[in-house]
Amino acid sequence: MRMTTKGRFAVTAMIDLALRQAHGPVTLAAISQRQQISLSYLEQLFGKMRRNGLVESTRGPGGGYSLARKANEISVADVIMSVDEPMDATQCGGKENCGGEGVRCMTHDLWSALNDRMYDFLSGITLDQLVKEQLDKGVVVEESAPQIKRAITPMQVVKPIRVNAPNSVFALAASLSKT
Repeated sequence: MRMTTKGRFAVTAMIDLALRQAHGPVTLAAISQRQQISLSYLEQLFGKMRRNGLVESTRGPGGGYSLARKANEISVADVIMSVDEPMDATQCGGKENCGGEGVRCMTHDLWSALNDRMYDFLSGITLDQLVKEQLDKGVVVEESAPQIKRAITPMQVVKPIRVNAPNSVFALAASLSKT
């Protein structure tokens, strides 16, 4: 069984999000910078996690992502499965044709049982547990910079000053020749 970067990055980004969402939505740019994960890759992962109901997005200034459910209701298996990461140690993808068309290999049951154990293990670990583990290790969650709120104030309308002056060199010459 091989865990690819897709699953690893999704779990890492979700821990980062869960650590910081108390201060409001978290931007993917901030996660990208802190975790050294490509922003475009995070956009793909978060798009899948949003479609699978793990995160919610907020648009506009001060927007970003937040968890769609409580951190103790999201398991590592949920995160990995939401980004289409297969947890399969069999060579046949569970189709039972690893020994050829319609033939199971001799070790199919062994690898299938390993799949079940991996899924059970990762289902038993919640995002909340991983966040607490990080905090216990001394990870410091910085407070986000205060958002500057700008009020729209009515501006005074200033009437333009009307000047009777020539608007070109030729008009200036013409006006001087009249006098």
